[in-house]
Order: sequence, then structure tokens, then C-alpha cells
Amino acid sequence: MRRSPSVNLRLVLGLAILALLAAAAAGAGIVQQMLGHDPFAPDLFQRYGEASADHPLGTDELGRDILLRLLHGGRVSLAVGLGVALGATLLGTGIGLLAAWRGGWMEAVLMRLADGLLALPALPLLVVLAAVDTGRFGLPRGEAVADIARITLILMLFGWVGVARLARAAALTQLSLDYVAAARVSGATEARVLLRHVLPNIASPIAVATALAVAGAVLAESTLSFLGLGIQPPAPSWGNMLANAQEMIFAAPWTAFWPGLAILLTVTACSLVADGIRLRR
Repeated sequence: MRRSPSVNLRLVLGLAILALLAAAAAGAGIVQQMLGHDPFAPDLFQRYGEASADHPLGTDELGRDILLRLLHGGRVSLAVGLGVALGATLLGTGIGLLAAWRGGWMEAVLMRLADGLLALPALPLLVVLAAVDTGRFGLPRGEAVADIARITLILMLFGWVGVARLARAAALTQLSLDYVAAARVSGATEARVLLRHVLPNIASPIAVATALAVAGAVLAESTLSFLGLGIQPPAPSWGNMLANAQEMIFAAPWTAFWPGLAILLTVTACSLVADGIRLRR
């Protein structure tokens, strides 16, 4: 079957946008040296400054350079998105393969657990979990690394469910085919059957789910940070940049435009990648 050129175009375009966003975030330190500004230090004399040679995207409510905070925030938002997607994919794929392989009571327990998590209202629960004061348990809060780890774990708690159900359904289909029976007759162990035969044949739908999980995690982190429950200032993320911009969105629209555009580009790129992978199957 001949694929439409638009299929490859979507995949390449999505990957190119993600690569540019990741490269820009990785180069935040170089840009900071070039501009000579501290993205964390307020300068009240430069509040809500418009775009200029010194501040290419303008300044925020505390006079901090928006471009630098956008790039540093990209590190945080993309790290959460990729961390959640990879963690949820590995966990969900493992649980789905285990359920399909073992069957019986183990499959019933794992899938009922997944159904239970799917039945819960995700966003309110995420808000409640994110609002828990981890300092009472001796865990740090307010530090960027600790906040990233906390939000990543919370989002992974719900993110694995869809991948697990998808992996189980795809694995059950593969396990019923003749080539699996032939591999078993030839003496292949169950681990070899799952890892060398079943897993490669279900990789495509799992890759689609992973790409969509990145977009979902970036949106969820932005939502929690916007509500003040995610990444805590002064560490920037695209979500808390939007939260800080809401009071002056009409007087200084650039403070909300740029982080909103970054989120839009990331989600769109992930959707293009997922679409490209799905249509190439």
C-alpha cells in the first residue's frame, strides 16, 4: 500500500518542531550568556517591557526576560512531559504484557485496577495530590528538581492505564497468531516470545500512545502550575508563566502569548508525530 506524502510530512514536521524546542531549551545557558540577563532576578524598572534588542520577547511582571524564562521553562515542561511519557509507557507496557501473558486472576486484577483508575475524575485528583504538602513527610518542596519529580510521579500514577490497556489488547491479538505457536514449539522461552516476537509487533500503537502522552503530560503540568500546584516560582515553567501573566493579559499580552505558543507548538508537534506513526502502520 502506497503511503501519502502527507504522512511522512506530518511525522517529519512534528519531529522537527520537537527537536527545535528541545534544542532551544538545551541552549538556554548560551542564550543567557549572550543576552547577559539573569532570568531569575527581578528588575522592577523593566516591568512589562516590550520587545527590544536587550529583551527580544519583552519582560514580565517582575522585569525578567521572557525569552530566557521561556527557554528555562521549556527545560522543565519538556522534562516532565518526556519523563511521564517514558515512565508511563514502560510501566503500562509491562503491565499490559503481563496481563495478556498470564491471563486468569492476574489479568482480572490488573485490568480492574486500570478500570478503577479510569473511572476516577483525573483532574480533581491530580489537584488534590499536587496540593499535598510533601514537607510533612520530610520531602523537599519548592525546589525545581523536587517539584519535577513530584509532578512526574503524580502524572505517571494515571498515565500508565491507557498504555496498559492498549498493550494488553495488542498483545492478546499477537499471542493468538500462528507465529507465536511456532516459536513456542521451536523451544523459545516465554520471555523470548514476549520480547523478541510480541513486543516488536505492538511497538507501533505503543509509540503513538507515547507521543500523545508527552502532549498530555505537558498540558497537565501546565494546568497544575497555572493553578499554583505544580512547579513553584522562582523556577519557571510554561504553566506558571501563564499564571503570572493573567492579571495583565490585555495590557501586556506578550507575557501570555509566548508561553501559550510554546505549549501549543509542543502539543501540536506530538499530535503530528502520533498521526504520522499511526498512518505509517
